[in-house]
Amino acid sequence: MRCSRKIVVGMLAAATLVVAPLAVAAPAGATAYSNCKALNADYPHGVGQSGAVDSTSGTPVTNFTVNDNVYRQESSHDRDKDGIACERH
Repeated sequence: MRCSRKIVVGMLAAATLVVAPLAVAAPAGATAYSNCKALNADYPHGVGQSGAVDSTSGTPVTNFTVNDNVYRQESSHDRDKDGIACERH
């Protein structure tokens, strides 16, 4: 009986470790930004996906926030399709 209880407790602990990061990474009802001005209020230099590199002939933006979930939601604001939405030069 004790062995079974330890297994159940261990499984519950493992399940908590798997589910908890998912709740933090993708919160329900995340903010949808109507335009870049609204997004830049929260992310002053834009938001990009992991590994994104600004495509520009001038000085590239390197201080944007990397957040794959927000970028996926706001990718329509990425006019030059470089993986960074609403970057400010």
